[in-house]
Amino acid sequence: MVDQLHLPATTSKEGICDLRFIKEKQNLLLMGTPGTGKTHLGTALGVKACEQGFEVRFFRVADLVGQLEEAMKEGTLQRLKRQIEKCDLLILDELGYVPFQKQGSELLFHIIADCYEHKSVIVTSNLEFGQWNRVFGDNRLTSALVDRLVHHAHVIAFTGESYRLKNALSTVKANDGI
Repeated sequence: MVDQLHLPATTSKEGICDLRFIKEKQNLLLMGTPGTGKTHLGTALGVKACEQGFEVRFFRVADLVGQLEEAMKEGTLQRLKRQIEKCDLLILDELGYVPFQKQGSELLFHIIADCYEHKSVIVTSNLEFGQWNRVFGDNRLTSALVDRLVHHAHVIAFTGESYRLKNALSTVKANDGI
């Protein structure tokens, strides 16, 4: 998968694959169209990090926001935040699929702000940064969040057609030939 990526000049495949970005508390932002391998790469790096002894947490962003809101209602928010603080790598998958209410946006912002320069974050998103304000609903909060994520980050753009769609279409073509 990483061999197929066209990385920016400041990002090396070795720096990603050897998890140097985690040791240096840098972020990895995997951006692009659905079905191009962002979650696959983020998950593979998370598994490799676990194998090397790093503490990793993986969340779909909408699920994390739901957990944060529920923990706040139940008075257990600090406990959840402490669990997240213990990790070396936080993987936030599918940012941008579901917009958040103000409280959810603020809670997620605080998680990301707490990670800033203390741990690595991998974010997968099918949205460009300019579209994130539709998810968070607040331009200032979105700007501050993006600012923290991109500082000390490797941004990798995924392009091309969806692997899932391509696979589904090839299956349909194969079945038509029967």
